[in-house]
Amino acid sequence: MMNHQLAFRMGWCNRVSRVADNLSEIASEKQGKNLGVEVIAICDINTRTLERVGEKYPAARRYVDFRELYADRLDDIDAVVVSTTEHTHAFATLPALRAKKHVYCEKPMTRDVYECRLVTEAAAEAGVMTQQGTQIHSKDNYRRVVEVIQSGAIGTIKEAHSFVDRAWGWQTAEQAIANRDLLHTQETPTNKMIPPDDLNWDLWVGPAPYRDFHEYYWPGPRWYRWWDFGNGTMSDLGSHRNDLVFWALDLDAPTSVRAGGAPIHYDIAPASMWAEYQYPERNGRPAVKVFWYQGTERPPAVKEGIAPNENGVLFIGTKGMLHATYSKYTLLPEEDFRDFEPPARIIESSPGQHAEWVLACRGEGPEPLCNFAYAGPLTEANHLGNVAFRSGKKIQWDAKKMRIPNYPAAERYLARTYRKGWSLT
Repeated sequence: MMNHQLAFRMGWCNRVSRVADNLSEIASEKQGKNLGVEVIAICDINTRTLERVGEKYPAARRYVDFRELYADRLDDIDAVVVSTTEHTHAFATLPALRAKKHVYCEKPMTRDVYECRLVTEAAAEAGVMTQQGTQIHSKDNYRRVVEVIQSGAIGTIKEAHSFVDRAWGWQTAEQAIANRDLLHTQETPTNKMIPPDDLNWDLWVGPAPYRDFHEYYWPGPRWYRWWDFGNGTMSDLGSHRNDLVFWALDLDAPTSVRAGGAPIHYDIAPASMWAEYQYPERNGRPAVKVFWYQGTERPPAVKEGIAPNENGVLFIGTKGMLHATYSKYTLLPEEDFRDFEPPARIIESSPGQHAEWVLACRGEGPEPLCNFAYAGPLTEANHLGNVAFRSGKKIQWDAKKMRIPNYPAAERYLARTYRKGWSLT
């Protein structure tokens, strides 16, 4: 069988090299056979990382700018792994999709709603195998929760609440210490620092408005609190927690979103915040409210001691509740479900988030479950939570037109103008 040529796009942190290792070793670890994956190109703006990973793949050609990789090797590759920071995800992903190459992209898919819609539509047009790197999506526990919720075990779902205690972002110095933040600043740094010799800072900034290097931006994950480069905890951990809600409730686009919980800063995402989404009826399921809480914010049921104060998702139905973490789920009140028997399994176990994609690329497995058609709307919804937060208003969302009819001023947070030399067209 013909080997597939995979260009591993190396990003900004060690996590990326683990992605490369997993993809090159996944055959023996998960499938017991050789999938014939060949790494022919690697790219990273950090030459030290490039050299280290290059030692593992000596035959792979090395690049610092992924635009040069595409110009040089696009015809030679079958698939690409994108593990850059999210503010360059769309720029690294779209050229591959437009050339009909399979793409694996780490979560979140993009920095903003506009980019997400572009990538989602390009993937649909390309007809290739895609996968968002939301590894927990491949774990059995999430699959079992989806089956339980969709079986009606706790009745009709009225509300779903996702919550995490990570509090990184804009907050007081005292709160930063209490919440174990990586760093603390309430304002944009004004002093200029010299970037490391092995870091191409201009390429790292990429399409974002240029700013001088500072240790508050790099290395990761320090960058993700800055609106120019990321979207805070919402789009990071929301990709994991809200994934379960989206999957189990078969969601798509919300009709309205409101958010709050902390002062609005023009440059820094909040450490703590909440968001409330209204989703319409869909596929025979009734309308539902979905809530997000991060940092010190918590659902009412948790505050009242009715549900566990453990990071996860709480589904509230007409017959009971279900609390799910990454690894387990609990039906509540527990005494009401002592004789509960789980429904029959209808979602097959996964060989792993990476292996799903590799096998699909080779035509030896079904389309990955966290493909861009699914992950696109999920990512858009997470971004809309931040749009509502930054606008300070409850926003009405027209998904088809990508407009906010009740408060058009908030549309400035859906997209941005790119720095000279960077374009998605």
